[in-house]
Amino acid sequence: MRLPLALVLVATGLFAAPAQAALQIDITQGNTEPMPIAITDFLGAPGQEASAGADISTVVTNDLERSGLFRPLSKASFIEKMTDINVPPRFGDWRVINSQALVTGQVKMESDGRLRVEFRLWDVYGEQQLTGLQFFTTPDNWRRVAHLVADAIYQRLTGEQGYFDTRIVYVAESGPKNRRVKRLSIMDQDGYNPHSLTNGAELVLTPRFSPNSQEVTYLSYHNNNPRVYLLDIETGQQEVVGDFKGMTFAPRFSPDGQKVVMSLQRGGNANIYTMDLRSRQVTRLTSTAAIDTAPSYSPDGTKITFESDRGGSQQIYVMNADGSNQHRISFGQGRYATPVWSPRGDLIAFTKMISGQFVIGVMKPDGSGDRVLTEGFHNEGPTWAPNGRVLMFFRETRGAQGGPHLWSVDLTGRNERQVPTPTFASDPAWSPRIQ
Repeated sequence: MRLPLALVLVATGLFAAPAQAALQIDITQGNTEPMPIAITDFLGAPGQEASAGADISTVVTNDLERSGLFRPLSKASFIEKMTDINVPPRFGDWRVINSQALVTGQVKMESDGRLRVEFRLWDVYGEQQLTGLQFFTTPDNWRRVAHLVADAIYQRLTGEQGYFDTRIVYVAESGPKNRRVKRLSIMDQDGYNPHSLTNGAELVLTPRFSPNSQEVTYLSYHNNNPRVYLLDIETGQQEVVGDFKGMTFAPRFSPDGQKVVMSLQRGGNANIYTMDLRSRQVTRLTSTAAIDTAPSYSPDGTKITFESDRGGSQQIYVMNADGSNQHRISFGQGRYATPVWSPRGDLIAFTKMISGQFVIGVMKPDGSGDRVLTEGFHNEGPTWAPNGRVLMFFRETRGAQGGPHLWSVDLTGRNERQVPTPTFASDPAWSPRIQ
């Protein structure tokens, strides 16, 4: 359930440095050394306030550390003990431990029962405040506030939007390998707050978020026939988009949320179709004797990327949104599949099968810049963070007890991490930033 949250700017003075440029990470460089940053426990009265303050500080620390761009310093190294966030810190004490940035904050319970959380971000060497925000919310929504704080810090220090206040919808898998129960599930991007959206009575596959992050399409098998559902995450209401015999890949939304694009198998071959969600009118975009599948819109909605074996092997193609100008863009070794357009529009992620390995990689929309981010026994299903800097995918492990787990990797390919889930997990889809 979405919880109420109010956000206002903190009206505090900024302490300007006379000659030093504002602190910022250049994330366009391929080999970024993580920025040392000190994140103090948020101040609060003993009890609920202090406990919430420590918890929020921990989540902010974990978010920033997982991004690979920040190196949070140990609290044991801190010299100054913060007692008032409205008083500038002793910058020299933070320079001694080589901290470039400092985060301070406090938590207070309001008389109406709301939680007030505020923080300051300081440039230690420039001796100036970079930003400060204040949030009002219900006490049980503290974790989301922590993600919003991390987003604000990330944006101020990188110049790009954060991705921490987001969710992942995925397929949770349980039971023996030959009788897996697959439930549609959702969790925060860091693996917390997981819960099921379906009961496991029917097989579910390939969930996809709508642009407003409130609805999900997914494929389910009803009486052994593929059926596409549209589920409202907040209300739990779902509707049948349609029964599609021979569907080979679940639909994805258009950027405006008015259409879905999908692959349907009719007459012995699979082609790309769109459906208008209001009129339910279906339009065919490709017409080949091959298998055209796995379509994904560009963020501006003008183009679609998809995979096809029309040239003799699985490769990636791009066409205009009306089906015109279909052309191949992948020409490297191996078979390319599951292309997904970046929210930034600058890259297309893919799965590639080569030499017995499944790799996750990216290329530019014209096919240039093809490079591998990670490889292994079985990697599949890339999905983009909303800022286009991180990918999540699932990786299958070998053996009778093996199964899929979720992983993330950034565009450098060096920051790869497993995402915790309570069961096996596959088919992740990353939400847009929560509104």
